Amino acid sequence: MSMRQPVFILSEDTERTRGRDAQENNINAAKAVSEAVRTTLGPKGMDKMLVDSLGDVVITNDGVTILKEMDIDHPAAKMVVEVAKTQEDEVGDGTTTAVVIAGELLKQAQDLIDQDVHPTIIASGFRLAANKCQEILEEDVSVDVSVDDQERLKKVAETAMTGKGAESARDTLSELTVKAVKSVADETAEGYEIDTDNVKIEKKVGGRVEDSELVDGMIIDKEKVHPGMPDSVDEAKIALLSTPLEVQETEVDAEIQITNPDQLQQFLDEEENMLKDLVQKIKDVGANVVFCQKGIDDMAQHYLAKEGILAVRRAKKSDMEKLARATGGSVVSNIKELDKEDLGHAGKVEQQKISGDNMLYVTECENPKSVSVIIRGGTEHVVDEVERAFNDAVRVVGVAIEDGSVVAGGSAPEVELALKLRDYAASVGGREQLAVESFANALEIVPRTLAENAGLDPIDTLVDLRSQHETDDFAAGLDVFTGEVIDMWEAGVVEPLRVKTQAIDSAAEAATMILRIDDVISGKGGEGEEEGPGGAPGGAPGGMGGMPGGMGGMM
Repeated sequence: MSMRQPVFILSEDTERTRGRDAQENNINAAKAVSEAVRTTLGPKGMDKMLVDSLGDVVITNDGVTILKEMDIDHPAAKMVVEVAKTQEDEVGDGTTTAVVIAGELLKQAQDLIDQDVHPTIIASGFRLAANKCQEILEEDVSVDVSVDDQERLKKVAETAMTGKGAESARDTLSELTVKAVKSVADETAEGYEIDTDNVKIEKKVGGRVEDSELVDGMIIDKEKVHPGMPDSVDEAKIALLSTPLEVQETEVDAEIQITNPDQLQQFLDEEENMLKDLVQKIKDVGANVVFCQKGIDDMAQHYLAKEGILAVRRAKKSDMEKLARATGGSVVSNIKELDKEDLGHAGKVEQQKISGDNMLYVTECENPKSVSVIIRGGTEHVVDEVERAFNDAVRVVGVAIEDGSVVAGGSAPEVELALKLRDYAASVGGREQLAVESFANALEIVPRTLAENAGLDPIDTLVDLRSQHETDDFAAGLDVFTGEVIDMWEAGVVEPLRVKTQAIDSAAEAATMILRIDDVISGKGGEGEEEGPGGAPGGAPGGMGGMPGGMGGMM
């Protein structure tokens, strides 16, 4: 009887992990990512120092920043990083919570797999639990908030900043946040729409965090182009140009032959007159401030200065768009078409020196739909961390106004959800019931982690929280500063509803996706791949199959 030949369908340098090994490998990678950020959760969370290959240092406890800076290579771990990125894009806060829940869901799933529960059943149970969580959060846990509820919105901003570098000045910054977001809110038929890009953040090292200020208008990190121009202009009429104030180049290649010096002089005079006419046009329209996205010729600068017009060149396109929103002007691409209606208006345009740099303040705008905040701080690392915290606060206040719903913080929603899910699990039946109960256990990682990071006993804390929630106190959360269980509404710890719904949703989706993988096939070879330690893909010594010096790609 002849021996059967084995059939190889994959190239010999392909790695394949199957079944339980593949699942364990993926789950462990995802758990490792979750553990990396777990110690940063909550007001008492620790910071991470990240040093990149160039030696640049980032000090932060912002989950998504940490995960972006870490060079993560494992495919399953990358899926967990995506959870943080989605959370950041959708809400702006709660990234660490989302990743920690995803990691804990997978840990619970691993226990169920060890008890021979099939991953498909676990995934199905997790989906049921996630849907039930959305229902409980919207119907039982959330409270309405309106755009005029100044105090509660300030609490939302303060909660987002607590535990981050901005904590010392959170009173000042939360006030700035709410003012800034309310300024840029656009009212629509359904409610409010908020594009947080219209809140421009400028950073300047120097001064204290409390010196940060909001400008009802724009701060442009530029200075006037000519020393002869005024430093400040009252009752500013602003021309916004996306075209250069320079002599126009011809579209086609043209050659001009000059035979005597007079012709050359005429040619130069004509160029000068063209620039003079452009400046005259700006003056005739009534503009006394010019923001130009492109260059301004030296001669044009001279004429503008003579007319007492303050001008700025090479302004960023994004700044031009924000200036248009703030001043009510229009960006014009042809100076000849410039009209009085195109001008923006501001009470004052003034050049100020901040930490040794000149900046232009466009202030006293009537109804600015775009505003600027200048963030100050003692060192660059402080300013960067305050900016991250402020950004998170602006985003969550915007989300709270858009959705009109908030929940208590301090892990109160998670404990309430865990309690209600256990009741719901009994009605599910079958093996999915185990998965729903595991989901409830996983949510309790949030209060446990908050307690651990604050140096409290996680088991005692969880028992206290559960007993309070069993008496229908759905806002009972952990005060990490005293270690007591208190009412989070009274303590002013408030988060937008979307922080929780998004975190639970994306964590559940990532966990079920990772669970359903039972085969990992990774192709190592091919051109352009990173070489292993032996100088060839996969680290075969000295090239593939032992061939000398990196002959890997030639087999």
